[in-house]
Amino acid sequence: MTKKHAFYAQSGGVTAVINASACAVIETARRYPDKIGKVYAGHNGILGALREELIDTSYESDETIGALLRTPGGAFGSCRYKLKSFEESEAEYRRLIEVFQAHNIGYFFYNGGNDSMDTAWKVSQLSEKMGYPITCIGVPKTIDNDLAVTDNCPGFGSAAKYLAVSIKEASHDIASMCDTSTKVFVMEVMGRHAGWLAAATGLAARQDGDPPHIIIFPELPLDRQKFLNKVDETVNNEGYCVIVASEGAKYDDGSFISASTTVIDSFGHQQLGGVAPALCNMIKQELGYKYHYAVPDYLQRSARHIASRVDVEQAYAVGKAAVELAVTGHNAVMPAIIRESDLPYRWAIKEVPLAKVANFERKMPLDFISEDGFNITPTCRGYLEPLIEGEEYPAYLNGLPRFARLRKVFVEKQLNTPFEI
Repeated sequence: MTKKHAFYAQSGGVTAVINASACAVIETARRYPDKIGKVYAGHNGILGALREELIDTSYESDETIGALLRTPGGAFGSCRYKLKSFEESEAEYRRLIEVFQAHNIGYFFYNGGNDSMDTAWKVSQLSEKMGYPITCIGVPKTIDNDLAVTDNCPGFGSAAKYLAVSIKEASHDIASMCDTSTKVFVMEVMGRHAGWLAAATGLAARQDGDPPHIIIFPELPLDRQKFLNKVDETVNNEGYCVIVASEGAKYDDGSFISASTTVIDSFGHQQLGGVAPALCNMIKQELGYKYHYAVPDYLQRSARHIASRVDVEQAYAVGKAAVELAVTGHNAVMPAIIRESDLPYRWAIKEVPLAKVANFERKMPLDFISEDGFNITPTCRGYLEPLIEGEEYPAYLNGLPRFARLRKVFVEKQLNTPFEI
């Protein structure tokens, strides 16, 4: 019997270490030539399967695949595209199976977040019913750190490290100039519903009075007056105030502090952004302080130069485990990170059913947030600190990092029917 090929796809917002998982999937698959034929990668994620745009990774050298370990972004292209339910669009699922069958694909590795785990789970179930069973393994990834079951998510540790370093450095700048210049600095970070990234900046504070002085989490509604009082008190006591705000910060009624009516993807998400200037305008109008703000935006998820070594190791580990699970007969599972101890930090990989991960969203526990609602607790610090440990620098050339450059050789199409998205 002809060996089945594997299909790997990247999904959603990319990270500084998603390519480490890609590296692991491809390198590990190459160690099982008796089980897996070639590894095809979807060009722009799951759309690559629907459009039959498959990249043959066998044309990439071992050296190039190895270089993915230290390359940010999504090397094969990612997308924000949510497959509808089978009842809503049977055609999409039939198209996937049709493409997989045409290219003798028997393994599907989907590298993404909540919705991606749902897709992998659905494909595993429906492919069986449709007469062409596919082994589907989810590979966890998201800087939001909001996947259920797993202790943490690959991608988060590096984004957390970048943000904690950035706020620490910026705070020294503000402290230097606050006597005659800026009194308030606000940094807006990603996190639509979960405040993990905002919380990570709290690691920069080692002693009482250290910045960030205020962290605004999406898990708690913003009390406007309480917030302004805290800003004023901090400026009076410290000479300046450093604030970190999650993009998903909300008011009491559940509305985002700053959200447009623009829908940005097939998930129905509103365009967020603008929390920082909204807060600054509030502070200026009520307190009169001079301010500056920053929005790291994509920088926080692409900062490979200051990636967490733990994060890189875990991103590789889940990719490797995904292939090993597939070739040993597992299906519809995800390799999850299990914390065994904090001090010393020890972790392991354990498979969990995709059904327990799909579409669940893990928010910050309330005992991770200080009583006043504006900072993290020691418990939260104990959870976060191990995840940003260590450095895993890329190679440099002429002062700049060197990243992998792929050939991206496409597989010849077998179907004569193009698929319109």
